[in-house]
Amino acid sequence: MNFDAESSPTWKLWGEEREEGAVYTIYLKKVRYQNPTKTLLDSDDERSHLEWETVRVKFIKAGTIEKLVNSLASDDGELESTFVNIFLATYRTFASSHHVLSLLIERYEYLVNNKFNLSETMIDPLKKTVISALHVWLDSYPEDFRDPPLHTCLRCLHSFTYSYLPKTELHIKATYRLDRYLKECKQLDETSTYICDDYDLVIGESPQSPYNFPDVAERHFAEQLTRMDRDVLKGMVAHQCLGAVWSKNKRAGSAPTVLATIDQFNAVSLRVISTVLLALNSDRAHVIETWIDIAQELRVLKNFSSLKAIISGLQSNSVFRLQKTWQSVPRDKVELFQELARIFSEDNNQWAQRKLLIREGTAKFADTFGHNDRHLQKIIQKQQISKLNIGTIPYLGTFLTDLTMIDAATPDVLPDGLINFDKKRKEFEVLAQIKLLQGAANSYNIPEDTVFDQWFHSILVLDDREAFRISCQIEPPDHLPSSCANSIIGTGKKYNYEHKKNDSISSNCSVKSYYGLSDDGLHSPNNSLDKQDSLLDLSSSSSSYSLQSFDMSISGSNNTNQSVKNSINNSTFNTTSDFYIIRITLDAVNVETDGVVMYKSIMLSNNERTPQVIRNAMLKFCIDDDPENYVLSQVLPDKEMILPMTANVYYAVNTEYDLNFSLRKKTWKNNNTIPKK
Repeated sequence: MNFDAESSPTWKLWGEEREEGAVYTIYLKKVRYQNPTKTLLDSDDERSHLEWETVRVKFIKAGTIEKLVNSLASDDGELESTFVNIFLATYRTFASSHHVLSLLIERYEYLVNNKFNLSETMIDPLKKTVISALHVWLDSYPEDFRDPPLHTCLRCLHSFTYSYLPKTELHIKATYRLDRYLKECKQLDETSTYICDDYDLVIGESPQSPYNFPDVAERHFAEQLTRMDRDVLKGMVAHQCLGAVWSKNKRAGSAPTVLATIDQFNAVSLRVISTVLLALNSDRAHVIETWIDIAQELRVLKNFSSLKAIISGLQSNSVFRLQKTWQSVPRDKVELFQELARIFSEDNNQWAQRKLLIREGTAKFADTFGHNDRHLQKIIQKQQISKLNIGTIPYLGTFLTDLTMIDAATPDVLPDGLINFDKKRKEFEVLAQIKLLQGAANSYNIPEDTVFDQWFHSILVLDDREAFRISCQIEPPDHLPSSCANSIIGTGKKYNYEHKKNDSISSNCSVKSYYGLSDDGLHSPNNSLDKQDSLLDLSSSSSSYSLQSFDMSISGSNNTNQSVKNSINNSTFNTTSDFYIIRITLDAVNVETDGVVMYKSIMLSNNERTPQVIRNAMLKFCIDDDPENYVLSQVLPDKEMILPMTANVYYAVNTEYDLNFSLRKKTWKNNNTIPKK
């Protein structure tokens, strides 16, 4: 709900009102007085001197599921349209579709039998609100009733309308939907065999790449990427973004459309990495330049998803460390790349991205952004107004960050057991923005290029280990012996090698992205480009990705005491937040590397005790063992503080120092502190 009652001059917060099973927030609203007895024949002198009156308005703040369903109607029987929209968009986080439908049907039956002991004048309006709510639900969220092969909820609704509302619009609508869904299931069953046969005919074919990348038309490439992004965005079910279910390990769960959007993002980034690493040495800089030009066109098209994906691919460990290659990229292209990367800066809580989405979300054309972005200013100012209608494709991570922060900071259930509906109102505001941009995506009118699709799907995709191995073959690490580099590659771990100037180590690390991306403080070949994000990868079966945990590795050197000190500056944390981002290194003899410190970064919430934090770290390090066999300690300047297994880590940590931790197998006596090595 985009309504802020407290900031409105005609609204005043009065307080709370409690009843059994519900808590309401009460506002006093100033409205113009309407004299119910006034007639047209009344003179001015006879008019009431009272021009304004104050009325009480209440919004449900928390309640049981039954109270929330009952609140779909106001006291006078009017449908609470705002509440209905919020409820239907968010109820899946605390109830099932079948449960809500059962409660609505039960409420209607109670009204029919007048079990609420209401006056006859109230029963019909309240019955109509139930019917209206069912209409809105069926029209706005048809996926809730599409559950093949049985379609249980739709059958239940059809049975209800057949018994109580025969031949009404709702009954006809439910009958039509059920017949259509059943026919679709039958057709799918009949064609499944033929689909398998067709697949057998084409299996093993490897179509030749129809494009000679990087010699391509960048604008056309950007348009085709936008077409792909548009299709997955339009097909995305917004409420699947709730509850961070998309970040859970089981990908076949309840957020397939969100995962499809993330998969498309990853697909673009992975192809950026592959085309750069697999190119001929003489073409590699040209490939990077081409991707920057495509990113420029995506900016003009207002496609922030593929734009972010290309930036992330070029900033990935394997590509970004190619110092000699980047030195061959024209300086003006590197500067353009910097300007594009600044759009996704994590400073000020993704302020730049949000400002752009607000300003350009429904605008027809792109606009200039930063005062120092001279390349982008020229490009956008010179854009030709074509017949192509421009929409907006957002970077979904911006909204997933917002929803995850709301989810982490606000409980679903209050201490008295009531569902926290104020949280649902906050979540709905984010979902409404997503749906607005989904509508804006309809403005794109881009024809499909099947040749492009063939090229896109024919590109060999490299996993992290293979990509880094090839990257080190192209440009071996300068500060490690080749034998050591080979041993690192063999571990399958990810390491970031900084382009150092005067042997100094960058400590620009900040962790402000909660979309599973890391902010390693790497420097570009021109010593001016900071690595903002690494590739988001949910597609690898070997990764235990979650929003609360993501990888980050920092390279150190032996001639400095900062191998651990190069961590997140405490100033990057909001000390009033309900979480910290901490970095954990694994202290084990089999991962010793000369001059390299490997970290995993995870989110630490305010209710996690030591065993849970150890378990989260073990998942990141792919360790299958009992957390009781490990010790977690915070690394301090002159010692390490071992955390007891019963400690709440959030409150036990010393926030005056960097939040660096060490995970060790239990091989020594547990003391409160041990000397730092």
